[in-house]
Amino acid sequence: MNQSERRQFLIRALLREQPQLGIAEIPRGETAQKNLLRSLFNIRPPREADPAFLDVQNAYLCEEIRRKGITDLADLTPIARPNLYLWQGDITTLRCDATVNAANNQLLGCFCPCHGCIDNAIHTFSGIQLRTVCAKIMQKQGREEPTGTAKITPAFNLPCRYIIHTVGPIVMGRLTEEHERQLASCYRSCLALAAENGAESIAFCCISTGEFHFPNRRAAEIAVATVRQYLQESNNRLKVIFNVFKETDRQIYQELLAGN
Repeated sequence: MNQSERRQFLIRALLREQPQLGIAEIPRGETAQKNLLRSLFNIRPPREADPAFLDVQNAYLCEEIRRKGITDLADLTPIARPNLYLWQGDITTLRCDATVNAANNQLLGCFCPCHGCIDNAIHTFSGIQLRTVCAKIMQKQGREEPTGTAKITPAFNLPCRYIIHTVGPIVMGRLTEEHERQLASCYRSCLALAAENGAESIAFCCISTGEFHFPNRRAAEIAVATVRQYLQESNNRLKVIFNVFKETDRQIYQELLAGN
C-alpha cells in the first residue's frame, strides 16, 4: 500500500466502527482525508484494534513522521551545562529516549478533533494503542491523575522510546505559589521517572503554558531552575531538551540558558 491507500483503509475501518457518524463518503482531497483520519483517531474510545489495522496504521504514521523530518538528539548541540539543550520544532519528530506529554487528568489524550494541543498531536502520531494503554493505567489507578505527578508508556510510532505523561496546573486568574509548586513537581516527577526507566535523555514541552494558561516566562524559569537543581542534586547525566514551538518561548529559554 502507498500512503493514500493506507489512509483510506484506516478511514474506512474507523468509520465502520462508528456508523453513527453518518459519513458515507471519503473526501477526495489529501488534506481533507488527513483531517478526517486525525479526527477519527481523536474521537475513538480506548479499545483494542485488529492487528491488521494496527499494521497499516503503524506503517502510515511512521511514514508521515518520516516525511515531516526526524531530528535526532545526537545532531543537536547543548546550549548550557550540564547537558541542557534548546530545540524549536515539532516534538513528535524528535528522536530521544523520553518525550514529555502535557496531559489532562484523565490521561486519555485530547478527544477534540484536530485540536492544536500537544496532547492531541502526541496521541495522534503515536497511534490508537496509546489511548488504550493509558486507559488501562487509569482503570488500575481508579482515580484521576493528580497534578504534578507522571506516568510512563511506550511511545509506539513516535521516534522516541517512551512518553512521560504529566498533568500541569491550570491557572484560572492569579498565579499562585501552589501553581508554581505543582509545575516544579511535574518536572521533578518526569525526571525521576525517566531515570528510573533507564532513559538517558528527555524532551520537555512547555508544560501548562498553552490550554492551562500558565504564564510563559515564569513557567520557563521554574522549568530551568527545577531541572538544574535535579541534575545537580542527583548527579545524573541525563540530557534534557527544552522543546519550544513558538518563537516567544524560544527567546525566553535562550535568555535563561545562554552563557550558563
